[in-house]
Amino acid sequence: MDITTLLLQLVAGAVGGNAAGSILKNISLGTLGNSLAGILGGGLGGQILASVLGLPAVTGAEGMDIGALASQFAGGGVGGAIVMAVVGMIKNALAK
Repeated sequence: MDITTLLLQLVAGAVGGNAAGSILKNISLGTLGNSLAGILGGGLGGQILASVLGLPAVTGAEGMDIGALASQFAGGGVGGAIVMAVVGMIKNALAK
């Protein structure tokens, strides 16, 4: 695991969590909650998705290509959105 890949997935997770929170307002956790859940989902989901699908890692400046960047960003974003949605649904279910 490369630190650049992980950082990209964490940032993408925060973006994905906040995007999902703005779309799914009824399960939003607020900006901070969406970001934290997204970061968690981006890191975990991005790593799982990358290993299952065999996505290329983003390595150093000489190995960086747009396909690797896009695939890692998409994996982190999707993971962040999913975790934020699940946490938001659990929070709403427990509040009732």
